[in-house]
Amino acid sequence: MSADMKAIEYLQYGEAAVLHLNEVAKPSPKPKEVLIRNHASTVTAADIMMRNGKPLIGRLYLGLNKPSRTILGFEFAGEVVEVGAEVTLFKPGDKVFGGTTTLGCYAEYVCVSEHDVITTMPANISYQEAAPVSGSAITVLNFLKGLANIQPNQKVLINGASGALGTYAVQIAKHYGAVVTGVCSTGNVEMVKALGADQVIDYTREDFTKNGVQYDIIFDTVGKRTFGQCKNSLSQDGIYLSAVIDFPFFIHMIWSSIFGRKKAKSSSTGMLPVKARLAYFLEIKELLKMGKIKTVIDQHFPLSQLAAAHQYVEKGHKKGNLVITV
Repeated sequence: MSADMKAIEYLQYGEAAVLHLNEVAKPSPKPKEVLIRNHASTVTAADIMMRNGKPLIGRLYLGLNKPSRTILGFEFAGEVVEVGAEVTLFKPGDKVFGGTTTLGCYAEYVCVSEHDVITTMPANISYQEAAPVSGSAITVLNFLKGLANIQPNQKVLINGASGALGTYAVQIAKHYGAVVTGVCSTGNVEMVKALGADQVIDYTREDFTKNGVQYDIIFDTVGKRTFGQCKNSLSQDGIYLSAVIDFPFFIHMIWSSIFGRKKAKSSSTGMLPVKARLAYFLEIKELLKMGKIKTVIDQHFPLSQLAAAHQYVEKGHKKGNLVITV
C-alpha cells in the first residue's frame, strides 16, 4: 500500500447514510493483478442489498456483524496505471472495463486480477457507457442465451423494459432476431420503442397477463410478476425468467423442472465461473463495438454523492443505468 485515494466506505450495514467518503490507502497490485485508475462505476440493486447486509445469508461472504470488505462496487471502467510482475494480458495505458466480485470499485483506484472479468474497451464508447456492461448486460445474455436459448422469430416479452436489465434485454433480444414486446410505464414507452421493441405495453393501461397473447420467453427483469400469473401467457414450451429469486419462485423452478412443459428459471450470474462470465462479456463487447447495442444512462452522480445515488436507485424508477463518475 502506498499513498492515499478517495473511496466510499461503509463500516456497518444499513441505510444509505452509512456510506462515507474517506481517504484510504491506495492498493498495490499483486503479481497477477492490474491497478486501475477508476473513472466510472455503477449503483445496482445488488449494491443496495449488500449495503443493507441482506439477505442475511450474504453476510457469510460480506461479514456477519459488520462488513469485512468496506468498499463496495462491482463494476469499473478506467485506465491501467500499474501491472503486477506476472501480468501478461494488459499494460499501463490500456483503457479497460469489467466487474469483480472482490468489490472495491467505489474508489479512485482498484486492483483487479488479469484473469477476472476484464477486457480492453471498444474505442467508440466512454467510461460511463462502459461501466454498467459487466453486470447488467452479462446478466441479460446469461438469461436469454444461457437459460432460455433464445432463437430467431421467438416472441419475447421483457417486463421492466426501461430499467438497467430491461434496456439491454430489448436490444439483445432484437439482436438475436426475436419479436420483442417491452412492458414499461407511460413515460418510458417512446424510449423502449427507440431501443427496437416491436411492441410496447404501458402497464398502467394494460395487463399483459390478461390480453390473451402468448410468448415463448417472458423475462421479468424486475421480479414484479410471478410464474403463476404469467403461466397462461407462455406458449406450450414457454420459459418464464425472473431476475429476482424468492422462496416461492425457487419452488416453482424445482416443480417446473420436473412437471409440465412450461418452465420457470433463474440464475445468479455473479456466481457463474469467471470463464463463463468473461465469454459473455467478450460477446457483449463485440456488440458494443459494432454499435448493435448501447448503454442507456439515467443519471450521473459524482463519487462524493454516492449516498444520494443509492437513495435514487432505491426509489425504483430509474431509466436504464445509474453511473458514478470517479
